[in-house]
Amino acid sequence: MFDVIQTVFMLAVTLGIVVTVHEFGHFWVARRCGVKVLKFSVGFGRAVWSRQGNDGVEYVIGALPLGGYVKMLDEREAPVNADLKAQAFNNQPPGQRIAIAAAGPLFNFILAVAVYFVLFLVGERGLAPVVGKVAPGSIAEVAGLEVGQEIVAIDGRNTPTWQAVNFRLLERLGDSGRIEFSVMYPPAEQVYTSNAILDRWLAGAEDVDLLGEIGIEPFRPEIPAVIGGVADDGAAATAGLQVGDELVAIDGLPIADWMGLVSEVKRSPGQERVLGVLRDGLPMSFSVQIDAVEVDGGTSGRLGVYPAPVEFPPDMIRTLDRGPLEALQAALGRTGSLVVFTLDSMKKMIEGLISPKNLSGPITIAKVATATAENGLASYLEFIALLSVSLGVLNLLPIPVLDGGHILYYTIESIAGRPVPERVQIMGYQIGLFLVTCLMVFALYNDVARLG
Repeated sequence: MFDVIQTVFMLAVTLGIVVTVHEFGHFWVARRCGVKVLKFSVGFGRAVWSRQGNDGVEYVIGALPLGGYVKMLDEREAPVNADLKAQAFNNQPPGQRIAIAAAGPLFNFILAVAVYFVLFLVGERGLAPVVGKVAPGSIAEVAGLEVGQEIVAIDGRNTPTWQAVNFRLLERLGDSGRIEFSVMYPPAEQVYTSNAILDRWLAGAEDVDLLGEIGIEPFRPEIPAVIGGVADDGAAATAGLQVGDELVAIDGLPIADWMGLVSEVKRSPGQERVLGVLRDGLPMSFSVQIDAVEVDGGTSGRLGVYPAPVEFPPDMIRTLDRGPLEALQAALGRTGSLVVFTLDSMKKMIEGLISPKNLSGPITIAKVATATAENGLASYLEFIALLSVSLGVLNLLPIPVLDGGHILYYTIESIAGRPVPERVQIMGYQIGLFLVTCLMVFALYNDVARLG
């Protein structure tokens, strides 16, 4: 029950941030254009909080945190006194109405830039993308990638961390054509380039492991089979194993490292195994009944132990320090890349190159927001920036009922010298509402399917 409450709370906070910034954009520009604002609402439905400001604006928080709106004085909605007609939205020139409509998405992009600016100014950290394994017959092997190489660029764009590598691969989903890798053998700085051919790479796939599909496993330091933690109700605790024990054998067969231990345990559900252990340098043996657990429709063995922490070599931990100007440039670049990526993903989805099952709704947003918050403030803020960019791009689509649809109507009006006929506008809004509703229902369906 607590997890559900926490997830709902994170959904409200996360959407509240990006929606408030979006609606504040409309609000701020409308006021600067001389338009009278009547209500500023974050959320829909029944008000859980409201206050009348000294500026005459009613500020509201709605019960359903899935959007918001700014209500402005408008003769199309209600009669307006003669002395206030100049402050009505519908009486503003098309250019000002376009500015007001565009301000919401623009402020979402500004939020993303601000978040990335802070993150980059503090320092961006990640692991150097050094190849640990290359799968036989994979795209990576065809491209000539080798164990120990560091991937410094993909398609000519720098990849200082594994996060950057994943993003570059994400951009190539559904693509056909050449993919180019630039690599070097650290500590040498000589860069080599190689390439492979993609053919509708992962077109229509969902929930994919990008590195695995390209045929790469990241380098990981060897993890010794030393126990760092013991589950209270697991087989290891029952058998008497302790933190600090080094597991050296199973049934007399040597164990090379932690992964060897895990592999042997997984294939032994419910079996009695004898573990050889070094405790404070003294050899000991323990008879253990391996627990059997259901995993992905099958049965797997579980010992109930955790490895001792292992640190990566210092030269593999990348910290990208930037000054204020560099951080701003990088923040603008990252936000711009996300805008282009979002538009390209929409195009690929229409073309069938990306599965529409990747569309996400409020349930997935809530789960991701909770998970990123648990991973730390930096991870959560980065998710906020990504969500803000997505909201901004979506609202700029030329679909009536969205900001982009309003901008389209006002642009036509400014060119033609007269408003789009009201009958056409109403028909467009009905079609737009239908499309947006279908999109939201489909995204919610995907959320529920993922839960199942």
